Amino acid sequence: MRLWDFWILKGEKKFQCPNCGADGAKKAKDWTVLCPNHSCPYFDRSLATAPPSANWGQAATTGSFTPARPITIRYRNFQNQDKTFTADAEVTVRKKNHLVAAVAPSGKKIVLARNRIQNLSEVESALPQKIEAGQGWPSPGEAQVLGYHKKHGTRSPLYEKVRGKYPNW
Repeated sequence: MRLWDFWILKGEKKFQCPNCGADGAKKAKDWTVLCPNHSCPYFDRSLATAPPSANWGQAATTGSFTPARPITIRYRNFQNQDKTFTADAEVTVRKKNHLVAAVAPSGKKIVLARNRIQNLSEVESALPQKIEAGQGWPSPGEAQVLGYHKKHGTRSPLYEKVRGKYPNW
């Protein structure tokens, strides 16, 4: 047992909740996490600073998400039903042959197949572009360098050179 584990066992050490990231979480003597965040599954009333407001639970159920840059996506699902979604263009990303979008009113992220989107050209033109118009895609080696340094948060001279060619990547 490390020296500072004594403080954790005693319940004195506060840290960030591993589930929601809220500051002020504690570990109990039985190693369970106690969190002050009302929406966290590890919530403990003894750590809460203020009781939740009267409409606290309604925000999640009624949906209070409003997109910063709304785009309308017309989608035909596998049952051949036409659906219309309002999504946020800033957080919508392309993942292979799909688009991942946060939709109103709940703010939940959903995955949409590109071949089922009825207004695909309109939607893709509204999304943030990784490359500029008329510019080619990075080679596999360049994409690997860009992906590695983005994932690890590091930099190298080669990364800076490739990043100069693809500033929005």
